[in-house]
Amino acid sequence: MVGDGVNDAPALAAADIGIAIGSGTDVAMETAGIVLIRNDLRDVVTAIKLSKATVRKIKQNLFWAFCYNVALIPLAAGALVPFFGPGVYNVLPGLAALAMGTSSATVVTNSILLNRFKP
Repeated sequence: MVGDGVNDAPALAAADIGIAIGSGTDVAMETAGIVLIRNDLRDVVTAIKLSKATVRKIKQNLFWAFCYNVALIPLAAGALVPFFGPGVYNVLPGLAALAMGTSSATVVTNSILLNRFKP
């Protein structure tokens, strides 16, 4: 639902996605989930495209974080000890810590790439 007036406020509140035009009333802007700054209705399409790009980034970030964790948590728990002996215990926690740092850096860098979004 897209609206800008007092009569649109109940519909904006009840809608799955309520979008208020920035020049509208305060009631409409309070009840809407998204408030457009400009009075251009083409920004509604841009807002929807941006939200889809954001959800895509969230899914990518979850995938990479999951991959790092699935791969290296068993190593930190000692999965390689039967193959390399107990001396590997000194190395594995460091590798897991490095992987967690790399995972965080990957997620942040991937999120920053959302700045390149062009409608």
